[in-house]
Amino acid sequence: MELKLNGKIIKGVGGLYEIRIARSDADMLRGVGMKIENDTVLCKARGVFRHEKLTLLVGDDVVLRVDTELALASDADARENHKRGDEAMGGVMIEEALPRRNELIRPPMANLDIIFAVFAAAKPEPALTTVDKLITIAEYKEIEPVVIITKADLAPDAAEHYADIYRRCGFRVFIEGLGIDGGELEGYIRENADRVSVFAGASGVGKSTLMNRLFPSLGLATGEISQKTQRGRHTTRHIELYPLDRQFGDSVMGCIADTPGFGMLDFVQFDFYTKADLPYVFREFEPYIGSCRYTKCTHTKEDGCALLEAVKNGEIPEERHKSYLEFYEVLKNKHEWDKK
Repeated sequence: MELKLNGKIIKGVGGLYEIRIARSDADMLRGVGMKIENDTVLCKARGVFRHEKLTLLVGDDVVLRVDTELALASDADARENHKRGDEAMGGVMIEEALPRRNELIRPPMANLDIIFAVFAAAKPEPALTTVDKLITIAEYKEIEPVVIITKADLAPDAAEHYADIYRRCGFRVFIEGLGIDGGELEGYIRENADRVSVFAGASGVGKSTLMNRLFPSLGLATGEISQKTQRGRHTTRHIELYPLDRQFGDSVMGCIADTPGFGMLDFVQFDFYTKADLPYVFREFEPYIGSCRYTKCTHTKEDGCALLEAVKNGEIPEERHKSYLEFYEVLKNKHEWDKK
């Protein structure tokens, strides 16, 4: 019997994918004798994905082809009787990738609803431009950015200062640290348990530690800050979506992911958005766009710029406008041949 089922890629390593399928589909496959654990199946993709250089991402929604006869046969019988080689591993194969709602280059994921932009109040000191790159890319991709400031116990005043910056811009902000009650964040995740979320940020900011506290069953590896470089050591080696049904109940279909840390997001080599898009990915700029003296105002140095006046008056945080200026200079000088 051959079936086609929908699923979501929750992990992919070395061309082998772990796919989460609906509980009802998993029960149906168990009913015909297949061994299905945690409502997931392991499989490879059709050769056409390699031939056409189509890259599958964690978070992709896919169509699986399931041959139950092949799945229940021994490996030797499968190769002899069906001649499908390794593609139809265990009788299951990724047949098709469904259209994406969005995708990210870094972290490489698809179909996201929420990005938790995580940075530490101290150790390591935050690079707000890197945080703002992640946030603006999320805004452009129509993914909701949520700010999490960790290690607030090490620098409580700094944590409050950073939180004020992003709250003034209209972002949801959570402050975390040793001895600080994180119930608000857990409540927010519970409220959004049917959505796909990801924790992203630089190495060493405490993403895995935070997720272990929120979800003890994950048992994620954690690391320490290098005393020499004051940068975090990578503890998460690959991206994996963790279904939230075990945390919040069987009816929940959402997932949450930890990601490898990163130190930068390169606007030159990769197309995230263009210079023309830039003012529109800073949500706090919106009330002032169109109110400048000059139609083609760049919001960098012009007289009569409503944005610059708002920065001067404290209505737009100076730190955010500083990020805007840095991004503007990079995108202004970007050439077509620079990008990948």
